[in-house]
Amino acid sequence: KGEQRSTQSDFMEMEKQRGISISATVMSFEYNDLCVNILDTPGHQDFSEDTYRALAAADNAVMLLDAAKGLEPQTRKLFEVTRMRNLPLFTFVNKMDRPALDPNEIMDQIESEFGLETYPIVWPIGDGDRFKGVLDRMENVVHLFGKGDRKSKAEVETVPMSDLETLKTRINDEELFDKLMEDIEILDELIAPLDMDRVIAGDQSPLFFGSAMTNFGVQLFLDKFCSMGVKPSGRLAKLVEEGKGKKGAQSKLDENDEPNDLVLPEFGEFTGFVFKTQANLDPKHRDRLAYIRIVSGAFQKGMKVGHSRSKPGKKFNLAQAQTLFGSDRESVEVAYPGDVIGINNPGDFAIGDTLYTGNQKVAFPGIPSFSPEIFAYIRNPNPSSYKAFTKGIDQLLAEGAVQSLRQRNDDGGGPLILAAVGQLQFEVVQARLKGEYNVDSDLEPISYTLARWAEGGWDAVDKADADGKLFGIMIVQDRWGRPVLLFRNDWKAASVAEEEKYLELKPWSKPPMFE
Repeated sequence: KGEQRSTQSDFMEMEKQRGISISATVMSFEYNDLCVNILDTPGHQDFSEDTYRALAAADNAVMLLDAAKGLEPQTRKLFEVTRMRNLPLFTFVNKMDRPALDPNEIMDQIESEFGLETYPIVWPIGDGDRFKGVLDRMENVVHLFGKGDRKSKAEVETVPMSDLETLKTRINDEELFDKLMEDIEILDELIAPLDMDRVIAGDQSPLFFGSAMTNFGVQLFLDKFCSMGVKPSGRLAKLVEEGKGKKGAQSKLDENDEPNDLVLPEFGEFTGFVFKTQANLDPKHRDRLAYIRIVSGAFQKGMKVGHSRSKPGKKFNLAQAQTLFGSDRESVEVAYPGDVIGINNPGDFAIGDTLYTGNQKVAFPGIPSFSPEIFAYIRNPNPSSYKAFTKGIDQLLAEGAVQSLRQRNDDGGGPLILAAVGQLQFEVVQARLKGEYNVDSDLEPISYTLARWAEGGWDAVDKADADGKLFGIMIVQDRWGRPVLLFRNDWKAASVAEEEKYLELKPWSKPPMFE
């Protein structure tokens, strides 16, 4: 499209400066009579929690690899996050127009590191200056790569494998032609056949090669992905009849009950859940959006919905919604299961919340928070900017930029502890406080390296503390008032978990489904 939108999803100032994605973004577009929603997630391991939240809304995952680097250190953590969601995983090896690893080496890396079998849907012919194109193994057609400049789409010529003389002439490199013939024979004989049941189960990954910068191989990938990918499916939820009259809900809501009601796309009522919130998408208007993944029914502009954490009978008017393409937005009147829409968020909607219509209260499982690894007190050095500082911190915490902890029984007046997976998250928070709210902040690191939620509750924590079992461990509470223990090392955490089983220590937590 004219100038390529290669970084359309990276619109925050810090993303532009550093050249990395630090926040998941949504890009929705129509392609071959289908509506495709791409959730572009950060590639840095410090933001793996944001990646997991986006994957909660996804039906498929695409792993993008650098052809020259193969599997990078942060890829392992992101893959583990993907595996937790049991999603079909497609792999696209990018930058083939630059010097690259041998494709067999990349396949071996994926299988040895992740235990994941790959099946090459397309196979590259050369790399770097000798990159000639790719073989579509499904159609037995070669797509030849014609170099354009770095800002234009590559020219593509297709030659069927049945016309070897023409293909050999067009490749114009006898060594690469011979290698292609050899590779075809090896792949056909040694690679296990494509098994869509295994793909859907996440045990086999369709593999693609191309060059996104020149748009070569991208359309080929999209065509295959749209035909092979899983369409929007049902989600497990808890459904409870809303009570009538002044007393509200008649059925007791037990947080320990597992969701066992399957809500299918054709379910008669609208349901959807919040997987992301974003403040200052348009800095000029200081707006706040909640990103909703629609599960069932249809969204209609102006509809009134219930909210899983609000009192029975309370309704919210969804006066408007937008489809998103990075920071660009367009109003939408109607949306359907699988769609992702952005709605104005006055502060009522949080990550993991469910919105619904009908007489049944619906709650999809909350999106978990994982154990942070670095901790620091954050303070406002300028009392005169208290209001802006508080607003900024509250909105960034609502986005899940970092987690927050407080001392036990602190109702908000004491020092706030920020908890993150990596140092870069702290840097993002401080940069956004300065850039979006014009306030300074000071961080004071705390020497703990991991957190564990004590699902046994405060009584269990008090018992362990009274027995002297929590010496050297910091006892804090999360945003829901639940006990969290901070440890200095893995050994101590494992020791306490083994010896004091009644604490029921967990490395993650889910927000309450109902309030």
